[in-house]
Amino acid sequence: MPPDFFRFIPIKPVFLWTDILIYLLLVSSFLCIFYAMRKGSFRAAAKQIGKRPMAMAAGVILLCYLFVGLLDSFHFRLKLDPEGLGKEASQYAPELLSALDMLIKPLRIHVEKTYSAPLAIEAYAKETVEDATGSKSRIYPRLIYGGSHLAKGEDKISDICRTLIYGGLFGLIAAPLLIAMGIFIVSGIDREPFGTTAKRILKGQHEIAWRAIFLTSGGLLILFFMLAPLSLSYHLLGTDKVGQDVLYLSLKAIRTGLVVSTLTTLIMLPFAVLLGISAGYFKGWIDDIIAYLYTTLSSVPGVLLIAATVLMLQIYMDTHADHFNSSSERADVRLFFLCLILGTTGWIGLCRLLRGETLKISELEYVQSARALGVGHGRIITRHILPNVMHIILISAVLDFSGLVLAEAVLSYVGIGVDSSMISWGNMINSARLEMAREPIVWWSLSAAFVMMFGLVLSANIFSDAVRDALDPRLRGKSV
Repeated sequence: MPPDFFRFIPIKPVFLWTDILIYLLLVSSFLCIFYAMRKGSFRAAAKQIGKRPMAMAAGVILLCYLFVGLLDSFHFRLKLDPEGLGKEASQYAPELLSALDMLIKPLRIHVEKTYSAPLAIEAYAKETVEDATGSKSRIYPRLIYGGSHLAKGEDKISDICRTLIYGGLFGLIAAPLLIAMGIFIVSGIDREPFGTTAKRILKGQHEIAWRAIFLTSGGLLILFFMLAPLSLSYHLLGTDKVGQDVLYLSLKAIRTGLVVSTLTTLIMLPFAVLLGISAGYFKGWIDDIIAYLYTTLSSVPGVLLIAATVLMLQIYMDTHADHFNSSSERADVRLFFLCLILGTTGWIGLCRLLRGETLKISELEYVQSARALGVGHGRIITRHILPNVMHIILISAVLDFSGLVLAEAVLSYVGIGVDSSMISWGNMINSARLEMAREPIVWWSLSAAFVMMFGLVLSANIFSDAVRDALDPRLRGKSV
């Protein structure tokens, strides 16, 4: 690609390692869903999941998290002002931004001096201020951006209430329009009148829990219209030690949590599937080698193994700093290798499950008949073994998702997780450790990280329970 390829556009896209993997994972997920929906058993499982209102509501929340994470995965550099730079080549800013950064630009650039409480208009700690007469006094200084639109003497509480009321009214107008549009699309798919579809959905009689989907979407839209204007006028969740908006940090941390959970699962699955099925199907010395491998690996404390690998990677990056163009690329490499480490050490549990299930399936009559007829091992595994253990693979994948989100927070808290310059819930909790010990206590950073992480993990657990009930042959059809 020529160096002046992006001369006529205001940005230069930058593809980090994790960005590329996220795009590949997204495309692979769509292809897998398309392939699975062609199978009758998976279509039946999808319908059973769609009947559960709690699962559908959790799915809407998960899609919101995923949307924010995808926006934060499109990185670029802005084009600099061409004046005085010459016309030979375009010049771009060194700062690496994302589409999310541009959408929430006010939250990113509205940086105060230090701590401020949620919805405050004054700093959290007193400062010594000298007036025009030279006398000094200890006061709570006014924030630069928080409540800057308020006139002197104007009441903050009434302004907040007015903003919430106006936003709620706009949301109450927009939410029914969104729901009506959704019902119109569903009626077109079902090929029935709009009124008939609306009655079925509102009464909860549709085969898919559209009522839960629309009510959750409408509630989130109303909440957005109420809080978005408020976050532009105030620091909705306060600011941290260096004055950054905590809401901005919480939103930026979503990508880190999603990357750790999804990419680690993607790395873990090939090890678990290949080794687990091979051990259970071939038995003998292959089973002995694989069993020895995961027994030995499981005897090593995982935290120590991760710490040693991260330390070696950190030493390499420190001695080869010229290999990285920016701190963002350096932090991304560490995030990628953290996913790689977690993936290569987290496949043991699923491998054992697949080994045991394959041992049972390989002794069934149809597998023995295929062997007697001379069918190859590869065909037996792909046609008879793998489809019958797919429910275990999918169930383990969705159940491990929430555990990996929590693992990132714990590892970052103890200092062996993502890079300290990368925004994550674990780093926010780690920073809040000292904030909770100061006087007055700074509680909002820890609370924001906890609430955001709690919403993601709870939604993932509810949705994964529905997937487990739909795909597990022992539970299929019993929980609706």
